[in-house]
Amino acid sequence: MKISNEIAETIVDPKAYAQWDRIHGAFTELRKTAPLAIAEPKGFDPFWVVTKHDHIQAIEKQNELFHNGDRPTTLTNKAAEQKVREMTGGSPHLVRSLVQMDNPDHGNYRHLTQDWFMPQNLRQLEARIREIAKEFVDRMFDMGEECDFARDVAFLYPLRVVMEVIGVPQSDEPRMLKLTQELFGSTDEDMNRGGANVDEVNEDEFIKLINEVVADFFEYFSAMTEDRRANPREDLASVIANGKINGEPLGHLEAMSYYVIAATAGHDTTSASTASALWALAERPDQFNKLKSNPDLLPKLIEEAIRWETPVKHFMRSATDDTEIGGQKIAKGDWLMLSYVSGNRDEDNFDQPFEFDIERSPNKHISFGYGAHICLGQHLGRMEMRLLFEEMLPRLKSVELAGDPSRVAAAFVSGPKTVPIRFKAA
Repeated sequence: MKISNEIAETIVDPKAYAQWDRIHGAFTELRKTAPLAIAEPKGFDPFWVVTKHDHIQAIEKQNELFHNGDRPTTLTNKAAEQKVREMTGGSPHLVRSLVQMDNPDHGNYRHLTQDWFMPQNLRQLEARIREIAKEFVDRMFDMGEECDFARDVAFLYPLRVVMEVIGVPQSDEPRMLKLTQELFGSTDEDMNRGGANVDEVNEDEFIKLINEVVADFFEYFSAMTEDRRANPREDLASVIANGKINGEPLGHLEAMSYYVIAATAGHDTTSASTASALWALAERPDQFNKLKSNPDLLPKLIEEAIRWETPVKHFMRSATDDTEIGGQKIAKGDWLMLSYVSGNRDEDNFDQPFEFDIERSPNKHISFGYGAHICLGQHLGRMEMRLLFEEMLPRLKSVELAGDPSRVAAAFVSGPKTVPIRFKAA
């Protein structure tokens, strides 16, 4: 079954992801009428759009049948993919992180840092992360009774945490934030390098802009690698710089990509969920008051905010053999878009999915992915959100929007761009 041209064009349009009514309307229609169907938007190879929660999980369970690395791992049009392959000598990837890997590389590279992100190790960091949370809450209240919660708090607090984990000095945090926004916000003219309007630049120029950002990351982390090999410390950079796979040091591309995924997704996704949480509470005084009167609901607020925002909107997979999902025959070589943003609004899995409910239970969202590729930093992200709200909520009497929030126009990783709030101290 083929998806209508209008819906196909919507789900590949970065601007649609900044307009929730538009993007959620498209996916809601697909879940009802074509839950697993082929999209053929102009300029793209055909791909299956997987909109249902259970179908996404079924695909993510089968890592040998559905590969990450054979085709672009994020939605990419034909011209951009061709340009990347020309630049890399045949690979569809400018970076090769865990996200772009299949086994055995994925398992080997994941194992290198996995212990760092397990709850037992994170407990040793909790006191320091709470200090950072308190610092940013203090900064918020020092601003008076208004701030842009996204730009003033939510973007900066997870950035500080992750940069300390990696070993990046505070003086370089603005550079890391700018590069992250230029990479993930490459389709948003407020975020990308040079303020380019994506509708007005050709694919060569667009890929060149992204490649420049990647090159800046690689230059920075190449210098860090040399330093950590000479002077190892107790940080993640030292683990990557001195790590070995099968007795051999990490390849340059793989090492640099490891840093990039940690230094971008490591904070930007948590920032999005954090900003979205307060945006939702500012619009819903009943939910805010419920949380104030029962702080034990905080873990459920966190899960609901992560579901509600779904910072990673999709990943792509390609079939390594003929198979069947949801009654549809998938052919070897077929490309599939796993739409987490749709799966997290699936009416078959979530009661009233378009309601923000801090008492939602169960809440089996798939914002962190599923199976072997589940997000390595999920426990750290939850801890950061919990500590920030534990520090902020007791000091907050009320909160409301002080203007119209806005969202980043990006189809891969995106979230709030601005969240102006007005608040009163308790």
